[in-house]
Amino acid sequence: MKIFSKEQIYKGDQLTTQKQNISSTELMERAGIQIFNWIHQRMQGAQVPIHVFCGIGNNGGDGLVIARQLLDYGYNVHTYIVNCSEKRTQDFLINYDRIKQTTKKWPTMLNCQADFPAIGAEDIIVDAVFGIGINRPANEWVKGLFQHFRASKAFTLAVDLPSGLYPDEVPEDENGVVWADYTLSFQSPKLVFFLPETSKYTVQWEVIDIGIDSDFLQNTETEVELIGKNEMLPIYKPRENFSNKGTYGHGLLIGGSYGKIGAMILSGKAALAAGAGLVTTFIPKCGYIPLQSAFPEAMVITDADEEKLTAITFDFKPTAIGIGMGMGADEKTHLAFQQFLTSNTAHLVIDADGINLLSRHKDDLKLLKPQTVLTPHPKELERLIGKWKNDFDKLKKAKAFSKKYDCILVIKGANTITVFGNKMYINSTGNPGLATGGTGDVLTGIITGLICQGYEPLSAALFGVYLHGKSADIAVEDYGYQSMTASHVIDYLGQAYLDLFAKSSAEAQTDPGK
Repeated sequence: MKIFSKEQIYKGDQLTTQKQNISSTELMERAGIQIFNWIHQRMQGAQVPIHVFCGIGNNGGDGLVIARQLLDYGYNVHTYIVNCSEKRTQDFLINYDRIKQTTKKWPTMLNCQADFPAIGAEDIIVDAVFGIGINRPANEWVKGLFQHFRASKAFTLAVDLPSGLYPDEVPEDENGVVWADYTLSFQSPKLVFFLPETSKYTVQWEVIDIGIDSDFLQNTETEVELIGKNEMLPIYKPRENFSNKGTYGHGLLIGGSYGKIGAMILSGKAALAAGAGLVTTFIPKCGYIPLQSAFPEAMVITDADEEKLTAITFDFKPTAIGIGMGMGADEKTHLAFQQFLTSNTAHLVIDADGINLLSRHKDDLKLLKPQTVLTPHPKELERLIGKWKNDFDKLKKAKAFSKKYDCILVIKGANTITVFGNKMYINSTGNPGLATGGTGDVLTGIITGLICQGYEPLSAALFGVYLHGKSADIAVEDYGYQSMTASHVIDYLGQAYLDLFAKSSAEAQTDPGK
C-alpha cells in the first residue's frame, strides 16, 4: 500500500475534482459521508452523546458534514467550532451554512477555556479540528481543549489525522496533539502512524476510501510503502517439482564466540526453515559439538581458535552469507572480518557484531558489496549513522547512508522500516513478543535463506521481515507476548508461508465452496 506525502495528497484531491468533474465541496461531502457510514455501521442509532469538534479549515468542513449526517439520522450530536483564527476556507463556510439549515441546534462557538463543554467518559469525541495542512503549533487554549479531550477518557475518533499532528515532522509539545483511540485516514495511512515518536497519538487506524482518482493512485510513485500480504504474494517463488537441495542455494552463516554459539544455531535453523537448500556455519571450535548436536541438518566449519573467529576460510562458493551473529568484537575478529569483506563476492547480510565492527571502523564500509543488507536495532543504527534529532531526521540520515554505500538498511523496531536509497518500506507484521533475545539472529537467517533461493536482496529483506513478523503473530496466539521465544519464530515459519495463501474470513464467506 502506498503512503502518500502531504503534497501528493493535495495533488490527488485536485486531480480527482478535475477528472471526475466535481467540486472540492462535493469531494468533502463524499469523505464526510464515508466517515459517517463507518460510525453508523457500528452505532446503529445508539443515543450515546457524540461531540463533533470542527476547526475552521477543510478538516473542520469534513467534521461539519459528519455532524450533519449524524443529525439527519437522529443521533445525539453536539457540534462545536474551534474558533481559533479569522481565516475560514470556502468549503468550511459552505458546510457551516448547510448544517445551520439542517438543525435549530447550531454549532457552539468555542473561543476560550471557559467554553469547554462537559464530556463524559462514555461519550464519543469526533476530532476534526486540524488536518494535514497544519503548519504551526496550536495556541494555548486549543492545547487546553485537547487536554480536556484526554482527561475526559471518552473514545476519540480522529478524522484523517489526530489534530495537531504534522504529517511530516515530530510535534514539539505532546499536549498540542489530540491522543486518538482511532483514526480514519483518507485513502492511505500516514507515515507518522508508524514512527516511534508519533505512533502514540493514535492507538489504531483504518483507511477510508473516498474515491480519489484511480490513475493517480496507481501511477503515482511514493517514497514510502506499507508492506503486507498483498505486496509479498507477487514476489513469492514457488518450488518446482523437479528440484533438489542444490536448486535452493547454499547459505553460509558466520559468527559465534564463546558463550554465544546459540546465535548461530538460531540463524542457521532460520535459514533452513526459510527455504535454503543447504546451510553451513562457520564458528569457533568451542561451538562445534553444541551446533552439531542442536542442529544436525547443518554442516560446520570451525576456526582454528577455540573461542573466537580469527581467520574466515571456506572451500566452497556460498550463494549468500549472513555474518555477525554472536561474533564478538575482538581485534583479531575484526581483522578476519575486514579480510573477509575484501575478498567476498557473495550476497551478504550483516547483523549484530558485524554492524558494530563497521561502526567502529567506518573505512570498512567501503568494502561492502553493492546491496549488502544490514539489520541494525536502534542502538546499532545510531552507532552506524550517528545520533538523530527525531524520527524524521533518523530516516533522512538512513537514506543518505543507504545511498552512499549502496546498501539496504533494515531498521528493526515495532514497525520495521527497510531503507534502500530514497525508498522506505514499512512492515505491517510483528508484535511485542519479538522483543526477546535471538529474534534478530532469526531474521538474519531468514533473509540469508531467501537470498539463497534466488530472491534479490531487497525482495529478500522485505519478504524476510514480513515472514519473521507474521510467524511471530501466529506464535503469539499460542504463547502470548511474554513467553514467546526466538525459537518459536522459527517453529512457526511454515505457517507464515501457508498464511500467504489462506483466505480471509470475508473471502471465505463470499466463496465458501473453494
